[in-house]
Amino acid sequence: MEFLDIPALHRASGTVRLPGSKSISNRVLLLAALAEGETEIRDLLDSDDTRVMLQALGKLGVELTPVGTHAWKVKGAAGRFATSEAELFLGNAGTAFRPLTAALALSGGTYRLSGVDRMHERPIRDLVDGLRQIGAAISYLGNDGYPPLQVNPGRIDLSGPIKVRGDVSSQFLTSLLMALPLTGRSTTVEMTTELISKPYVEITLNLMAHFGVQVERDGWSRFSLAANQRYSSPGVIHVEGDASSASYFLAAGAIGGGPVRVEGAGRKSIQGDVAFASALEKMGASIEMGDNWIEAQAPKSGRLSAIDLDLNHIPDAAMTLAVAALFADGPCTLRNIGSWRVKETDRIAAMAAELRKVGGVVEEGPDWLRISPPPAACLTPHASINTYDDHRMAMCLSLAALGGVPVRILDPICVSKTFPDYFLRFAEITAPVIAIDGPSASGKGTVAQRVAKALGYAYLDSGALYRLVALAAKQAGVSYEDANAVSLLATNLPAEFIFDRILLAGTDVTEAIRSEEMSSASSKVAALPSVRAALLSRQRAYRRWPGLVADGRDMGSVVFPQAETKVFLTASAEVRAERRYKQLISKGVAANITALLQDLRDRDQRDSSRSVAPLAKGADAHLLDTTELSIEQAVESVLGWDQQNTKDRR
Repeated sequence: MEFLDIPALHRASGTVRLPGSKSISNRVLLLAALAEGETEIRDLLDSDDTRVMLQALGKLGVELTPVGTHAWKVKGAAGRFATSEAELFLGNAGTAFRPLTAALALSGGTYRLSGVDRMHERPIRDLVDGLRQIGAAISYLGNDGYPPLQVNPGRIDLSGPIKVRGDVSSQFLTSLLMALPLTGRSTTVEMTTELISKPYVEITLNLMAHFGVQVERDGWSRFSLAANQRYSSPGVIHVEGDASSASYFLAAGAIGGGPVRVEGAGRKSIQGDVAFASALEKMGASIEMGDNWIEAQAPKSGRLSAIDLDLNHIPDAAMTLAVAALFADGPCTLRNIGSWRVKETDRIAAMAAELRKVGGVVEEGPDWLRISPPPAACLTPHASINTYDDHRMAMCLSLAALGGVPVRILDPICVSKTFPDYFLRFAEITAPVIAIDGPSASGKGTVAQRVAKALGYAYLDSGALYRLVALAAKQAGVSYEDANAVSLLATNLPAEFIFDRILLAGTDVTEAIRSEEMSSASSKVAALPSVRAALLSRQRAYRRWPGLVADGRDMGSVVFPQAETKVFLTASAEVRAERRYKQLISKGVAANITALLQDLRDRDQRDSSRSVAPLAKGADAHLLDTTELSIEQAVESVLGWDQQNTKDRR
């Protein structure tokens, strides 16, 4: 995929479940591999960087077993890898390359470590110098101070403190600390410069303690490990949601109105990047936080406030603030971000170049950026954003589309490094939604499909999902009233929508679910709260660019409560029964209009009185009574309301 065109966006709202933290995932994988015992890692990030680490550990003889979605069992090597000689290709994964360098240097084997060209441009001298101080045998195979590296057995001497710089990357200290318990001896690491990215070192210390190794520290200048400490498995460990990735969605909420909630990181997180929420708050955004979630909304004034901040503690998340600055009421200055220059690309230079493309006025220094919003607060449309094979550049700059301008992201696949489905998830909170609700046989499905076709939007027939659940229950011999069994079927529903065909477990059931039996049964299963909960995230996943038209009973009230346009479409029971009668007769199906009318009234009663999401017109929904209207007139009404709402958003 050479590029991705993001349409002009005007609003962001919804909920995002975060992928696992990259920083935690790769640290936990290595610690589990070095520990004694078997560790089950749950919610592990599935991305290029973690795949690199898994592949490397496998080559080193570590036994790795997948045990479900985003879960692995790691049989620890108890401090000694089974393979004493190997060549490891580690891509551009700094969180794999640097810790493995230290661990292998103390393992007594012979190893060659290499990566992509950019990895060979990322400095590693400070780590190598620290390891050489204690007798590690490491040599450069290319440019001095940079990968690739050759690691040979060394004679380790821990009689004196290890002195290491901390002003280029905190990963050098992290790598040393994680590897030193392999020696079994006491040792001390002393910083010779100020340590940057301290919250990432906090993650390291927290996880090492979780695996049984304590590190004492004197401020941020001296770190001590006692002798005879060994890593031991904690049994099961859960990976937090990625707080750096949370920044894009929180910023979207602050820029695009919100509310946007991220789940998986919050007040109890061990990741320093949750402090990004505080930076947004300084820009005027409304922030709420729970133990495991954070929510952001735009300032009441509508525009973010200018900031001047030292962001040394959150360098990755700080990139998102550079794009948020485009929506501020004045110049924003990001300071102490020199580490950007030695990341996946020179992020200071790259960010300055790409922000200028969308209209930002940018000044840059050795370790700072100053961004002023474009004149008249109007971003430049149709900018082609270079991503430099840097996942964070792609994700950050996607937010520019919230300025109401289309943006082209070049090489969007680079997000696979940490967040493979980022753009799908971003679309789930930014794509405009037209929600059309109403009683059975009111014509909402026909109207919704025609509106979707007219706008080029995706279409969600939520009723089809409930009909599929009903059919799956019938095929499995499950009673429609058995809430637990039916909700389990809904959770694991093997459904596919291929153009106008609907498949269940690979079988075409397009016509089968349209029977009167399934229509009535769908109303029964839809009344079960657990079934509605099971299908909620599945329905929200249909939200995609350039937009979505969704029809059902609770599209505007529960599934898409922030939908840009909401319509409650109805008609008299008599007219609806007549429509259904004519439809059945046209298909050669025998029907009785009196029975159809009674069935519709029964469904209306059931749908309007259920305990969860009862069918009712919302206060913010347009009422459209089609009793006297043609389909064309109804479609014209919906399109007119949406057009007006679009103008109002702009």
